Amino acid sequence: MFRIASTDLDAIVQLGARDFEALRGARIFLTGGTGFFGKWLLAGLDRADRELGLDLSLTILSRDPRRFAAAWPDVMARRGWNLFEGHVAELPALLERFDFVIHAAADAPAQSGAAAEAERSRAIVAGTERVLALAERRGTKRMLFVSSGAVYGAATGKRAGAREDEFARAQAVMPYGEAKRAAELACARSKALPAVARAFAFLGPHLPLDQNFAAGNFIGDALRGGPIVVRGDGTAQRSYLYPSDLVVWLAAILVRGQPGAAYNVGSDEVVSTHDLARTVAAQAGEDVRVEIQSTQAPGPQHIYLPDIARAKNELGLQVTVPLREAIRRTLAFHRER
Repeated sequence: MFRIASTDLDAIVQLGARDFEALRGARIFLTGGTGFFGKWLLAGLDRADRELGLDLSLTILSRDPRRFAAAWPDVMARRGWNLFEGHVAELPALLERFDFVIHAAADAPAQSGAAAEAERSRAIVAGTERVLALAERRGTKRMLFVSSGAVYGAATGKRAGAREDEFARAQAVMPYGEAKRAAELACARSKALPAVARAFAFLGPHLPLDQNFAAGNFIGDALRGGPIVVRGDGTAQRSYLYPSDLVVWLAAILVRGQPGAAYNVGSDEVVSTHDLARTVAAQAGEDVRVEIQSTQAPGPQHIYLPDIARAKNELGLQVTVPLREAIRRTLAFHRER
């Protein structure tokens, strides 16, 4: 599904089988099913359902289901799956009862005007409140809210990464982070008491190549023959989780995460943006040049890292795909297309 490699889907089922078993016979409501996270979640659930015989039923919220179905007709043909048209901030009161709710809808941060930022923030906060109202209905067993490491603001700016207990005193530094914080606070007040996944940075198939994601932009530059443009001095530090691991982590947090608790979701393999660009160039296997666009003083404002000890210690989660292999698989995905 979604042209994701069978080896990736098999790894998802193998690593997440325990948690997928907890979904047996479940009715699941998913927002954000048509985005980067959503495609991987749907592909993972599809493979787990087929391999383990889970008999899952999914309702997938989409702003434009006809366009999505035209691009990916296998989703529409999937028995027990239903695309539901609507915007999350105007989600109507659905009559159906859902056993599990996964709220992953939110436009990613990007450079935009004040009006667009305000609309994105409204969608995040109002959308979360709507989904919480749905999850509070009798019969919902568990809910997962996919938040962001942006809620920590400057607390991510250290080599060890931000810890979950730093949320209370942290301050977001951009509207996207502020909106996610407000949505998390709404979750904390809700009777649904969702587990929260604070997502950091990711690299893999279906990550946009032309948006505000350095890793995606570097892959896109390499596929065009270069140069790979580093929009900074190259000292910024990031870590990237491959999306097959992402699906396993989200399933574990949904099923076994402590209600009301937050878990950082990301990798602990740290890389500078310069080294990331050089690794992409080397993996591309061509004479691709790396271009550093500007110089700037290094500092914590250029570091965006998670501390993932809680996910490892409480849920037994691990990073199984190294960065170099994530880059290789992502390049192969795009070249095969």
